[in-house]
Amino acid sequence: MDMNSYLEANKQRFLDELFDLLRIPSISADTRFAGDVRKAAEFVKSKLLEAGCDMAMVEETPGHPIVYGEKIIDPALPTILVYGHYDVQPSVPDNLWTTPPFEPQVRDGKIYARGACDDKGQMYMHVKAFEMMQQTGNLSCNTKFMIEGEEEVGSASLSAYCRANKERLTADVILVSDTSMIANDIPSIDVGLRGLAYLEVKVTGPNRDLHSGVYGGAVPNPINVLCSMIASLHDENRHITIPGFYDDVLELSAEDRAALNMAPFDVEAYKRDLEIGDVYGEKGYTSLERTGTRPTLDVNGIWGGYTGEGSKTVLPSVAQAKISMRLVPNQSSEKIAEIFERHFKSIAPSSVKVEVHPHHGGEPVLTPTDSVPYKAAAAAIRKTYGKDPIPTRGGGSIPIIALFEKELGIKTMLMGFGLDSDDIHSPDEHYGLFNYYKGIETIPWFFHYFAEMNKA
Repeated sequence: MDMNSYLEANKQRFLDELFDLLRIPSISADTRFAGDVRKAAEFVKSKLLEAGCDMAMVEETPGHPIVYGEKIIDPALPTILVYGHYDVQPSVPDNLWTTPPFEPQVRDGKIYARGACDDKGQMYMHVKAFEMMQQTGNLSCNTKFMIEGEEEVGSASLSAYCRANKERLTADVILVSDTSMIANDIPSIDVGLRGLAYLEVKVTGPNRDLHSGVYGGAVPNPINVLCSMIASLHDENRHITIPGFYDDVLELSAEDRAALNMAPFDVEAYKRDLEIGDVYGEKGYTSLERTGTRPTLDVNGIWGGYTGEGSKTVLPSVAQAKISMRLVPNQSSEKIAEIFERHFKSIAPSSVKVEVHPHHGGEPVLTPTDSVPYKAAAAAIRKTYGKDPIPTRGGGSIPIIALFEKELGIKTMLMGFGLDSDDIHSPDEHYGLFNYYKGIETIPWFFHYFAEMNKA
């Protein structure tokens, strides 16, 4: 049986198995779900063995486990290390989901569930593509799998795991599907990702919550102070005001900017989809440039005082916020975190105390379009989509990509099949049936062309 026939014959089973995985609430950020995270790891291990791995195991870490599996067919052949993650973002607020987040359903040709796209659906494509290559005699490369359970909380255990298992993880390329394409009829490949510096800030005023009438206007209100401090981090052109923030930014040439903006982008459709009156961002750059090539600073959460039902006239003691900064090539997450902390403390009035607590970070990455992995991915997409992919830069961050190069000395190929409209991290996250099956169809061709090009 050829691969296309095998895929057609097993489509429903491939979907049923993904649904079984999606039903497991493997939320790594919440300790209440630790048992479910482990259950998901065991599920992945069992499916790797069923798919044809010679060995698969659940590896313990200080945090959530890592699943490792491998199939070595010939040491002389190239080796592809597949990376993915089985943990998911929290589903809250659950009341905003049309259907429960861990009860997957297909509506209008899309799989709705937490993790459907990020990253269970995209990760599981590789397991099924591997099975398909195995069962049809088309496996052309040695294959290793490293599927972790902490990606959504910063991959804290992965660096040590890579260092401790460097020999086992030896490969010619790392293949990752955790990114998106422009559209189902406009295939693309991410050749760049932004880095990340993520921090939490805390502003403390009086030693207790106070009556806003008795004390209001006479003592600092931490929420007011925090909001003023955050507002000052951008100027009127949405340029970040932290001294030294742009010092290491790699500016794009006019040619690179023109090439980037050749990607189809309908700003009116973009605004309609998000129900916004206009786009927003750093002056002098297009939306594609703002989300792919420029650094940013955003508040991801802010809280303090009374937020319950009804009213309570309180002047709060404490206000807090979570802040993320997306970084571009040449910027260092550690350096940016340091200059942010120094600046943020310097702009605080003497009436409050300020604390800054770094959470996690990652470095930006670029993939050359003249490399063998890129050429193999482009050839695979050309084979199954019937057109050349457009190289793009993603606005998100996958901090472990830079980690892999540092700890393992291996380049990564990002070959994602999601769409930006899949609402990952949001209520009603979804993943197209077309995308799921197209990924399973395309991945074996990457193996084929990667093996072929490595012979040359």
